[in-house]
Amino acid sequence: MAQRVTLRKRQPYNTTSNRRRVVKTPGGKLVVHHIKKLASAPKCGDCGTALPGVPALRPREYATLSKRQKTVNRAYGGSVCAPCVKQRITRAFLIEEATIVKRVLKAKAVGGKK
Repeated sequence: MAQRVTLRKRQPYNTTSNRRRVVKTPGGKLVVHHIKKLASAPKCGDCGTALPGVPALRPREYATLSKRQKTVNRAYGGSVCAPCVKQRITRAFLIEEATIVKRVLKAKAVGGKK
């Protein structure tokens, strides 16, 4: 017959927050180790890929990290990936250029009518 183990926490239900692993100690006794949930990496707000340079931790563990470990030294660092930032800057520049061209064309049209 298998050796019985006692649970270390009061919660008896098989939930994701109460996962357990039975481990044999050097003394030959079976004990229960509670397994922590796996952390998911922070994702880019635009494309959804994992952000490089920011560690994958559980939410509470980010409180113990310093600011430089939680972010990347760039515009939108730690919330948007580098290719998406580049795309945003390019798009903003092109939109600005388009508005300038429209303004010039409108000024030429008004000047030509007079």
